[in-house]
Amino acid sequence: MTSSSLTSTATAINPAGKPGIALSARGLHVTLGASHILRGIDIDIHDGEVVALQGANGSGKSTLVRTLTGIIPASSGEVALYGQPVDPKAPWGRIGYVPQRVGVNSGINSTALEVVSTGLLFGKKLRLPRNHKALSKLALEQVGLAHRANSPMSVLSGGQQQRVLIARALVREPDLLVLDEPVSGVDQKSQKAFAKTLQDLATRGLTIVIVLHGLGEFRPLITRCVTLEDGVICHDAPVTATQHPDHGGHDHVHPHTGFVPEHSPLISETGFEG
Repeated sequence: MTSSSLTSTATAINPAGKPGIALSARGLHVTLGASHILRGIDIDIHDGEVVALQGANGSGKSTLVRTLTGIIPASSGEVALYGQPVDPKAPWGRIGYVPQRVGVNSGINSTALEVVSTGLLFGKKLRLPRNHKALSKLALEQVGLAHRANSPMSVLSGGQQQRVLIARALVREPDLLVLDEPVSGVDQKSQKAFAKTLQDLATRGLTIVIVLHGLGEFRPLITRCVTLEDGVICHDAPVTATQHPDHGGHDHVHPHTGFVPEHSPLISETGFEG
């Protein structure tokens, strides 16, 4: 698919980057090797939403967020970020990405501050700004870890490591935060602290997309659940007060009705994923 075809489609669907839609996809297919993983995904993520992407292992939920953020290329279909197609001109500074795991056993012994600073390197920005330490400390303060700025990542708990990655995503002051299974392997206490951090960010109006196996500690902040099965969206609905967190928000959702989508980001990870 050419950049020009993406541009023309994005313009037709969402002229001039219509306000209110942060991220979207239409007719999105992803094939990796012999596996057809995503099969015609249509989705819009609206400004201010906190969307949980759920589904069994192999359902395609992580592939979806990695395609929406440009890490995995789409085989066909359209994706756009704030009304602009995924290309070097997309507004990458408006999105922060938190990967699934931290590679603390990979031999990298960077400090929390150093990891957060890498969030300032994206697109054509290959050099850190002069005030990168101040910006990084401020981001760590937002997630309650300013006091661990000089601590090596290897000595932090799993929950603290994930909060450092949130700070790395926040350091560029994004409008949209995308998290891929951020509490995988994290203990319950750390999950509560992590959920509190996201709740504070959501209260400030940040748009959040998070891949989860179950709502759990995140139930109070989730506004919408999207469930994938075999590479398609099978449910998409607001979270209601009657849904039980242990059920992953599936009790009262209704069949997906074909959200028209239109935005997608291209994000490159910076080496701290396991």
